[in-house]
Amino acid sequence: MIYKIFPAILFLLFSQYSNKENLTNSENSINQDVSIAVKPSVDLNVEIVYNSLNSNYFDLPSFETFKEALKGFYLLKEKGLVQKEVLTLIDFSLSSNTKRLWVIDMATNTIVYNSLVAHGKNTGEEFAHSFSNSNSSFKSSLGFYVTGEIYNGKHGMSLRLDSLERGVNNNARERGVVMHAANYVSNSFIRSNRRLGRSQGCPAIPEELLSGIVTTIKNKSCLFIYHPSRRLNKTSTLFS
Repeated sequence: MIYKIFPAILFLLFSQYSNKENLTNSENSINQDVSIAVKPSVDLNVEIVYNSLNSNYFDLPSFETFKEALKGFYLLKEKGLVQKEVLTLIDFSLSSNTKRLWVIDMATNTIVYNSLVAHGKNTGEEFAHSFSNSNSSFKSSLGFYVTGEIYNGKHGMSLRLDSLERGVNNNARERGVVMHAANYVSNSFIRSNRRLGRSQGCPAIPEELLSGIVTTIKNKSCLFIYHPSRRLNKTSTLFS
């Protein structure tokens, strides 16, 4: 009798183990899918996002510049420092005579603004090449910022910027580095002077775009100022 029952017991035990293993594998598969959805491969995701950008008839930023900006944007979102699905990218590797500022709605992957933007007068002439975090340097500072509040200052409507990188741009508030409009940020100025006008270190933008841009990016969105002289190879170590 036992020799007839024993194979049946083995079959039941094997079936239970097999079902448990299949269930575990299924759960692992589900967890893996969730993990992929929540934390995709950053490089792969950047490429997907970049290739799906709606240019809105504007020129696209370079892929490498966008890649660094998006990595920082993801990290800031993860840390809760950024609360809006808006990424502003300024590429100071480009000529100041070109539109080197982009405002991107990350919820729809759409470029909503592409604009001229000035660098500091001691940062360079047509091209930016020298940067500083020091007071009275009249130079631009690179790196990541979180946008603050709108206020009325000596330049009229302006947007405060909160710096995020010690030793790179952390003196922004003390220096009064803000986004404001200026009449020297215009095509007419370029035609007359062969280059865009320069600020005292602020990312100044055209007067006709000020209201639209600062209203879109104000209150906890990500702003990144790029230049290849300070490539961010370890974004994950920033903002600690």
